[in-house]
Amino acid sequence: MQHPIRLRALASMALLCTATHSPATQAATHAATHAATQAATQAAITVRDDAGLTVTLAKPAQRVIAMAPHITELLFAAGGGERVVGGMNFSDYPAAAKRLPLVGSNEQIDLERVLALKPDLLVVWKGGNSSRQIEQLKSLGLPIYYSAPAKLDEIATSLIRLGQLLGTEPAAQAAARDYRQKIAALGAKYAQRPPVRLFYQIWDKPLYTLNDEHIVSDAIRLCGGRNVFGMLKVMAPSVGAEAVVQENPEAIVGGERHEGDSPTDSGLAIWRPYKGMLALQRGNLFELSGDLMARATPRMADGTAQLCEKLELARRRRP
Repeated sequence: MQHPIRLRALASMALLCTATHSPATQAATHAATHAATQAATQAAITVRDDAGLTVTLAKPAQRVIAMAPHITELLFAAGGGERVVGGMNFSDYPAAAKRLPLVGSNEQIDLERVLALKPDLLVVWKGGNSSRQIEQLKSLGLPIYYSAPAKLDEIATSLIRLGQLLGTEPAAQAAARDYRQKIAALGAKYAQRPPVRLFYQIWDKPLYTLNDEHIVSDAIRLCGGRNVFGMLKVMAPSVGAEAVVQENPEAIVGGERHEGDSPTDSGLAIWRPYKGMLALQRGNLFELSGDLMARATPRMADGTAQLCEKLELARRRRP
């Protein structure tokens, strides 16, 4: 494929020559101009990110920095692992991600390291990275794609869009198709099952949960669950133990967390004293393994499968 700047130059030269040629020659020249302009346009890659912004690259990205662990996973899954040159702390999947140079955390980005890696695309966590520092990088002319899948199907959409930016569309399309098949099968099996009211715990001290706008609640709905705090306006609200007791959920679900560099338990032990709660009476304190539900990546299909199985167990324990 010819360079788009050269193609535009050829198109301009062709237009300058049309005044001195015969009609037949002019027609041929116009056709050549149209073809050259079309080729130049096709050379650019344009997608829309999760912030609704348009991202345009002149050619597929070759040096990409992933500004969150879920982004690292998405890029690898989309077939672009070899083009990821930097990542954030906790970028530990797949195994190759552990070898990436780190450029900071969601709280603080090392701008000098970012620039030293000479990226041609930054994929950032919308709402998760320092907005002030992202704006600084944007002011330097670095292309930025905002990632924040809010629904299960948006994970597949993200794979496809990133595949376009990376020039790895076949791999990205295959990964998206496989993921969508898994999600569709879970929905067909569980979405219409009798609802299970649950409390989804993401931290215990202080106690945090998620509302219905979060992608985890989309997984809960797919499994036939009902988030007892889904109506709250804050996406990750802090709630009191008394409020949870008052809601009296049929199940309480938590996932493995990270403290420092090591995984810890889900913190569900705090509910052991509340023996009058329905979830305790029926033995429905459920822990999900690893980061399967903590990251919006294709592995979330596996985490959703675990969640669906736990809620089905809660149904079987009903009198």
